[in-house]
Amino acid sequence: MTVSYPDPKDFTYADVGATRDEGFCPPGFHPMNVRTRLGEGEDVFRRASEAVLTWEMHRTMGVGIDAGADRAAPGVDVTVTLAGMIKAPCRVVWTVEEPRRVGWAYGTLPGHPECGEESFVVDRTGDGTVWLTVNAFSRGAKWYAKAGGPATRGFQHAYARRCGTVLRNLATQGGVEA
Repeated sequence: MTVSYPDPKDFTYADVGATRDEGFCPPGFHPMNVRTRLGEGEDVFRRASEAVLTWEMHRTMGVGIDAGADRAAPGVDVTVTLAGMIKAPCRVVWTVEEPRRVGWAYGTLPGHPECGEESFVVDRTGDGTVWLTVNAFSRGAKWYAKAGGPATRGFQHAYARRCGTVLRNLATQGGVEA
């Protein structure tokens, strides 16, 4: 596992890297954990892993991705654009590339509508089943994210479920070269 944290002072929250501990949620933040079954086997795992590491899952969802590198790596800056209007600057805080577990997390930078961290991890269990887990903790940072309250959190959950659906299609229909 690659664990290399950029300087925490650049982020909008204190617990940089905390999404590695799936059950952890700092006080004052809202937790999210969405797990989606992608399929079975090494090929599904390999294709899903590549789609997550290369931003392909996000781009296929229609989300704008402006990344400082072709692959997720600690310290890479990423600006996610939603609906062509909302820009959300982030930085990759950790990555993992193990034989049965691949993924990364990014944390929010100043200007992001939310404050917190989100991870996208593909894992292959002992029976060969492949899963995507989107794990996050967040709270509103900009006025409109705060005003959205439960609706904003509902959007985040819908986004995480959509990640699973899109990644399942990419991994099982061969939409990504591994």
